[in-house]
Amino acid sequence: MEKPRIQVDCNELVQPDVVLLSKTDLVIDATSASVLLSEGLPVFVYEYNCYADGTEEYLFAEGNAELNDVAANGEWSKPAKWCCRIHDNGVRVEIT
Repeated sequence: MEKPRIQVDCNELVQPDVVLLSKTDLVIDATSASVLLSEGLPVFVYEYNCYADGTEEYLFAEGNAELNDVAANGEWSKPAKWCCRIHDNGVRVEIT
C-alpha cells in the first residue's frame, strides 16, 4: 500500500523533524482520497511553490503521523491535532 501524500506548509516546522499535519483526523491526500490519520501512520508530506520567475520548488519528506504535543511544539501549534515526525533523511528540496 502506498503512503498517503499529504500537503503541508513547511513553514510550520515546530521542531527540526516535526511539521504540523492536520487540524482533523480526516485529510484529503494528493489523489483526492480520504485518509484517516492514526498514530504511527506512514505518510509522505510535500509542499509545492511556484515563484514569479517561473522557478518551481518541491519540498518533501517521509515520516509518521503523531498526535500534536503542544507542550513540546509550542502553544501556537495548538490548533493542529496531528503532526508528522520526519524520518532521518529530513526535508528534501528540489528546484526546477
